[in-house]
Amino acid sequence: MNIDQIRGYLDSKDPQSRMKAITELRHYEPDMVVPLLQTCLDDPEVIVRSFVAMGLGYKRTPEGFEALVKLVHRDADYNVRAEAANALGRYGREAIPHLLRAFYENDHWLVRMSIFPALADLDCPEQLLDLCISSLEGADQAVKEAAIAQLCLFADTPYQTRALQHLLPLVSASEWSTRRQVALALCQFQEPQAEAALTQLRKDPDHRVVAAVMERLLSAQVGGE
Repeated sequence: MNIDQIRGYLDSKDPQSRMKAITELRHYEPDMVVPLLQTCLDDPEVIVRSFVAMGLGYKRTPEGFEALVKLVHRDADYNVRAEAANALGRYGREAIPHLLRAFYENDHWLVRMSIFPALADLDCPEQLLDLCISSLEGADQAVKEAAIAQLCLFADTPYQTRALQHLLPLVSASEWSTRRQVALALCQFQEPQAEAALTQLRKDPDHRVVAAVMERLLSAQVGGE
């Protein structure tokens, strides 16, 4: 599809045509693509705006970065904000303050969970650790478990002591799914406190928690052979 055809499809009243046009833009250079994507920032269809955010993550320009900042902070739909957060992560460390702000501005689990992996790829361990710790105190169970999963990244790093300080008390959490995620995270640590906690979790009253511990321990044994 040539660029004039793409422009025509972008002007279509059919959202499927607009999505097709955005997909076809992958064949063109960022300087040509981004201005066209910017015309769709306020598209009435959530799926179209999500495609725009995705495209701006792959076709990176300073203007595209600013467009994503607008989407992640202002779009009315959490799906678009989550996709914008994913895309911002592709721009490198300049995205960090915007991702942190977006995390604290949004209370929707999908937006927050999309920010964890984006930050994990940007080599900002201190900011990521602070974000994880603050999430452990929140009410959203999915976000809490996502934060616990991220804490395993701090094993064998200068931040592992602090990470363990917040993981270990969760061994006695009331939710079985929390204890299971803690078990999976603790298996990455070699510290004696982690080993002791895993010993406790092997006796957990919920079989799903016990299974998580045994699965990881067996995997570690096989990997070490």
